Order: sequence, then C-alpha cells, then structure tokens
Amino acid sequence: MEEQQKLMESSSYPFYWGFTPEEDYYNQQGIKASKSTFTTQRGITLFTRSWLPNPNTQPRALIFMVHGYGNDISWTFQATPIFLSQMGFACFALDLQGHGHSQGLKAFVPNVDLVLHDCLSFFNSIKQNPLFKGLPCFLYGESMGGAICLLIHFADPNGFQGAILVAPMCKISDKVRPKWPIPQILTFLARFFPTLPIVPTPDLLYKSVKVDHKKVVADMNPLRYRGKPRLGTVVELLRVTDLLNERLCDVSLPFVVLHGSDDVVTDPNVSRELYCEAKSEDKTIKVYDGMMHSLLFGETDENVEIVRKDILSWLNARCNGD
Repeated sequence: MEEQQKLMESSSYPFYWGFTPEEDYYNQQGIKASKSTFTTQRGITLFTRSWLPNPNTQPRALIFMVHGYGNDISWTFQATPIFLSQMGFACFALDLQGHGHSQGLKAFVPNVDLVLHDCLSFFNSIKQNPLFKGLPCFLYGESMGGAICLLIHFADPNGFQGAILVAPMCKISDKVRPKWPIPQILTFLARFFPTLPIVPTPDLLYKSVKVDHKKVVADMNPLRYRGKPRLGTVVELLRVTDLLNERLCDVSLPFVVLHGSDDVVTDPNVSRELYCEAKSEDKTIKVYDGMMHSLLFGETDENVEIVRKDILSWLNARCNGD
C-alpha cells in the first residue's frame, strides 16, 4: 500500500517499473535486451526492440510481437516479452507506423495492409539470422495487434508455427463502436479529412485497465496517444475488423485466443466465434471470468499470473523437447 501511495503521488516514472535504468533492470531480470531501427521497403523507419534469454541460453523459439492501437513497445507492453525471455523465448517487436518512436503521424493507420507487410518484412529479417535457424516461430498480438497477426497469417500461411492472440480486435465491441449512422458519416468525412482526430470515443485506457494504481502507471507512458481517434484510422479499423469477421473460417494455424469476459473494447464473443469457425486443428480458447481488456498488465497480479501461465503452458506444449 505504501508503494502504491508513493506511485499515486509521483508525477511520472521514467519506466513502467520505476526508476531503475533499463540496462540495469534487464540485468536484474536475467535477460539481454536491445533496441534498434528497421527501414521498410517503402522507406519508413520503425523502432524495434528485442528481449533475449540469458546469453548462455539457446532460445527455445522466436516470438514476434505486435502491440495494439495507441500503444507502443517501450512501456507496459515490455512486461510480457521480459517474462517470456526469462522462460527461454527470444522476443521481437516493433512500434507500428505512427506509434511510439516510429515514423508517421501519431495514431494514424491509413492502411493496415501496409502495416502487416512492414511487420512481416521485419520478422522475416530476424528469421534470416543464422543464430535462430531452425527455431519454431510464433506470432503474438494484443488487440489490434491480434488482428494484424491474423492478417500476417493470411499473407504467409506457412510462415509461423502458431499464434497467441490476446483480446484480438476481430471486431470492435458494440459498447465502443460508433452507432448508426455515425460510421457512414465518418466514412464520408474520412475521404476528405482522414487525419482529423474527431471521432467521439472514450479513452480506452480506463476501459482496459482494472487496477487503479496500474491505470496511473499506464497513463504515465510518455508515448501513449491521448487524442481522439483519427477519421481515417477508425474507418480502416472498421474495414479490417469486418473483413476478419468474414474470414474467421480461413484461419488454419495453431492458436490460443485469450479474452476477458468483461472486455468492452474488443468482443469476447467474436473470439468464441474464431475458436468455433477456424479450420485450425490445433486451437485453444481461454475466456477469463470478470477480466477486462488489458489481461497482461491491467489486471491484479494474481490474474496476470494466471494468463501468463496459460500462455507458457501453450508454448511449452508446442516447442520440441518440452
């Protein structure tokens, strides 16, 4: 309680874990982490990070990670790859165009198809490293990142051995989706003013994170997008989620989908539909009673541990020798 009170009184932390410098923190966690940039085929410079097991440990698999809308890979998102690298997995992620430290107008996603090819190019560049030859490769996506992972799978059906989909945005929840006729109006306006940040939606952070002091930590993120969604972004996300909703039956790779029953940002019922309709022979679903959108940070520590154990168990069962 005393630590939480100090947090509430603190104006800002330099890192989600507090004041420990990054390199020192990674060393304390027993992992090796680095950051770099990747230039896409269309000339966009994207910020990237890697989290690797102890240098004396051969990675068990590669996990390619995609963050959600308005988020980035340098704040609370890091908690999951740090945990997974401690468990022996090599994790790689990038800030999507318009997010975090990457180039682009903040939170403007005019074309998800270009974004997925940026991700695929970066992931494939990692696979070419001789140090990782022959290792199984998995996708990991949170919210919008989960949707992008499914699109990556459609673009490269045999490129990955499975996917971890955390509250995937296969459909925007009706509780935050604009009501008719607003989508039609937004689509019309987006033709002329795609970058205009005027879409009337609530701040999703407070609808995603359950624990009060974790809301404070999440809000400290200096790279978090706090503006209203841009017209072009909303129209594009509506298009992509409608497309995915129609193509759930085309999903064929092994996957585990994890969702909170009280998620009001993305719809857990669509995750249930994904599980039922996907033609994957190896598929798993976990719907956590009472949990919200931010499963791997915003819940109580006990709940986060439950979700982590389920992810680890799923990975262990699909990595050779475990």
